Amino acid sequence: MSRVRFATARALYETFPADVTRITVAPTDEAPVTFLKNLSDAGKLEDAVTFCAFLLPRREAVWWACGCTKAFLGNHAAGRTAGLRAAEAWVHEPTEEHRVAALDVGNRGEPDDPSTWLALGAGWSGGMLSAHPKMPAPVPQYLTPGAARIAILLAAEHIEPGDRTPRMRARIAEGIKLAEDGP
Repeated sequence: MSRVRFATARALYETFPADVTRITVAPTDEAPVTFLKNLSDAGKLEDAVTFCAFLLPRREAVWWACGCTKAFLGNHAAGRTAGLRAAEAWVHEPTEEHRVAALDVGNRGEPDDPSTWLALGAGWSGGMLSAHPKMPAPVPQYLTPGAARIAILLAAEHIEPGDRTPRMRARIAEGIKLAEDGP
């Protein structure tokens, strides 16, 4: 079952106007998956990662980012598993307990560690950003896909330059499949 929540690429841009400004390609009225495939085919891989992270529902975005991070880090993953484990626990069982645990791991993590951003993505999937009784503020919807994007792009820095394009395209294809078919 399709997990695509937008009728056009333009609709996604309109939903997340400040967040998709990182995408260098102007929106079109194409179906989002077609737009995403065209980004990948054109070699606009960072744009495709950003678009896909915002296209997917939050849980699927974190799941996709976990898979990308594991695939891209390979042997570099040593010592970077706490955030990954916390994010995967939330993906498998998206309870408030797992969300809060992931947020705690993410808040204690290193900002240059993709695993930190995986945990933050899961942690920011719901709940309150501010629990002040007079001004409660729910977590904005853009934080999870933004964290997923950062995790993937940080992990992609560990790919050998000659392997970067095919490996990123393969993971973007996985994101497309996740958007089209669900988990």
